[in-house]
Amino acid sequence: MKREMGIARCGLACCLCSGNDTCAGCNSGECPGRDWCENRNCSMEKGIEGCYVCDESCSKGLLGKIKPLGFRTFIQRYGVETLLDCLERNEKNGVLYHREGINGDYDDFEDVEALISFIQSGK
Repeated sequence: MKREMGIARCGLACCLCSGNDTCAGCNSGECPGRDWCENRNCSMEKGIEGCYVCDESCSKGLLGKIKPLGFRTFIQRYGVETLLDCLERNEKNGVLYHREGINGDYDDFEDVEALISFIQSGK
């Protein structure tokens, strides 16, 4: 885990991304998705850190997918540092952010509350 890379504007974990050897993260200006990422562009236009501090409830861009939506909701409830702590603990216990490609253990959910419970427990 590269904790210093933190969390992307949409809520995804740049700190655990398998692409972080070549990507400096969402806020670096070097992210390969910087031009098309609706969440990055929207939060930058609003002058906010990320979707997780936005007052609107939306499903723009990546928030239409369970993992970023669940991570955003988790941050709204418990904060970025708590999410990073949970992700780091879970990684040490064998939970995979990416198994093959971009899918991993956090992608096996259809319900945000179940994903939040998994983030908290690692089980």
